[in-house]
Amino acid sequence: MTDHLAEIPGGYSDWLAEVKARIREARLRASLSVNAELIGLYWRIGHDILSRQGRHGWGAKVVDRLAADLRAEFEGARGFSRANLLYMRSFAEAWPDPSIVQRVVGRIPWGQNIELLTKLKDPAIRLWYAEATVEHGWSRPVLAAQIQTRLHERQGQAITNFSRALPPAESDLAQKILKDPYQFDFLSLAENVRERDLEHALVTRVKDLLLEMGKGFTFIGSQHHLEIGGQDWYVDLLFYHRRLRCLIAVDLKIGAFRPEHAGKMNFYLAALDDREREPEDNPSIGLILCRERNRVVVEYALRSVSSPIGVAEYKLLLADALPAALAAALPTAEEIESGMALPDDDEIDSYDT
Repeated sequence: MTDHLAEIPGGYSDWLAEVKARIREARLRASLSVNAELIGLYWRIGHDILSRQGRHGWGAKVVDRLAADLRAEFEGARGFSRANLLYMRSFAEAWPDPSIVQRVVGRIPWGQNIELLTKLKDPAIRLWYAEATVEHGWSRPVLAAQIQTRLHERQGQAITNFSRALPPAESDLAQKILKDPYQFDFLSLAENVRERDLEHALVTRVKDLLLEMGKGFTFIGSQHHLEIGGQDWYVDLLFYHRRLRCLIAVDLKIGAFRPEHAGKMNFYLAALDDREREPEDNPSIGLILCRERNRVVVEYALRSVSSPIGVAEYKLLLADALPAALAAALPTAEEIESGMALPDDDEIDSYDT
């Protein structure tokens, strides 16, 4: 049998990779199809409850009776509790247009839909997060975190010179992917934290960092070395963005933005484009992250800079500002650097509540 397995014909490895890819794609399509059917069923049940209560004047007791009858008929089946039936009613009420259910929320697991229902009242904002969940594939805890940090107000808000430094299509996409402010509240650091401490803490929690940076960012490294004119220079954090097809250099600043920060970033980008940019890549982009920034100062500083640069603030969870008991339960900068951070939350995706 071993000899038989060793006799691999030419081209077999490539074919095997193709078969594996097809199987994964088929499984994904099947999973999406099952979810869409389930969400469609829940919407129809919720719509029926709404319409019959409206037409016939049925009270809330009908939901209790329906829950009991469905559980008796489908013993062991999940999803037919009184609480979940009420969620179905709210779901149909929140999304009265069946086309949106089919196009957007039908592609989101029920747990994420419940999160949208319970946390967001404004229909336009709820739809924004629903579409973002479809685009990014957010789990329920991630969606909850994005809602809590009001991502819809932060996305695309960085101050940039992209409209002058990039072609229109690239400029619009680049502007969209940057935020202001960035929320680094997965870190617990002292008020007097140094730039290197912040950098080390972010690298240690790179999974959380990438989640906050957004879809498409690939982490290349920290303190990325550039030798220029016989001197050593270091980029704090270097990423590659798949959709923009370019390097993104990040410079971390503990204090307020100063005009000279733009000049230094312009220097880094020129070196990256000259030495590390691949022929098929677009021009490198710079992002200066600082604790605070004055919009007028930033706009003047970027006005005559030729390289595409964005400036945004970041927010930290400061241990100094927390009650003593809570601060003691959070990891310190030293623990974060050594990897002794709090564990990630388990993903929650329950159909019953």
